[in-house]
Amino acid sequence: MRRFIFIGIALLFCVLFLFICGKYTYSGTGPLENTKNIVVSKGNVKTILNQLQNEHVIFSSYWSGFIFRISVKLTEKTGMLHAAEFTFPKQVSIKQAIDILRHAKPVQHKLTIPEGLTAFQITNLINEAPFMIGNVTPPEEGTILPQTYAYEWGMNREKIMYQMQIAMQKKLKKIWDNREVIAEIKTQQDLVTLASIVEKETALKRERPLIARVFINRMHTGMKLQSDPTVAYALTDGKNDLDRPLTRKDWEIVNPYNTYWTNMLPPTPICSPGEAAMEAVAHPAEGKILYFVANGTGGHSFSITLTQHNRNVRLIKKR
Repeated sequence: MRRFIFIGIALLFCVLFLFICGKYTYSGTGPLENTKNIVVSKGNVKTILNQLQNEHVIFSSYWSGFIFRISVKLTEKTGMLHAAEFTFPKQVSIKQAIDILRHAKPVQHKLTIPEGLTAFQITNLINEAPFMIGNVTPPEEGTILPQTYAYEWGMNREKIMYQMQIAMQKKLKKIWDNREVIAEIKTQQDLVTLASIVEKETALKRERPLIARVFINRMHTGMKLQSDPTVAYALTDGKNDLDRPLTRKDWEIVNPYNTYWTNMLPPTPICSPGEAAMEAVAHPAEGKILYFVANGTGGHSFSITLTQHNRNVRLIKKR
């Protein structure tokens, strides 16, 4: 009888010892030396365990692996393990690792689309962005909203381009619905096209409503827009930035995008304008200004008459 009591006590101590060791292994610090982003692939518990051990998130011992597997089984009602890119902190415990696999948000990568890029240039940015799959072809010009987008590892590039286009549609509708009604801007396409020219003409927010007014006034009077960025677009087909100054010969090319040749808006935008440029066209400055010229200090000098404009040009040349 005493023998059975002794064996029972010994077993009890063994179970207690294993329980304490298991709890320590479950909650104790792991081997990961620094915070690390890890792409967890799809698979069963064994596959995920092998990956975490290979990445030194979990100790490679059989005991640590056993505690991971049994812990996943005992807590399976709290959720399934997900395949994604996760951030594992330094010395993450098995408990924390399982919580991350079940409940953490995947790592968010950022892709910024600057204002003023063409569809071809934006496509290159998307195709060169890391951690996505697939490739995209250039969309219609001016259909992408310039801003910063978040994406996860393994996202399809077609999906993020679609999100960019939806963002543009929503932003454009809001601007269009709240615009100042201007006879020369008949459609949303007109607004984006003129905004794309404004975007390329100046980087100064305060100047955009003024430049928008210049072009609207020219459209009202039947003048040609005579915008150099439209000529550059005609010469490059929007595939890159023109790497030289324009010449008089360039202004004479027969092309629907050359606003020195035609007195109409280009057939499409010449880039993807930002929100500020679109707002400038929707709410242009007041006045009768018809001309502007770069003043050599990063901005422009504006004038109503050709005489005033020529005077501004001469002053700039003297500098």
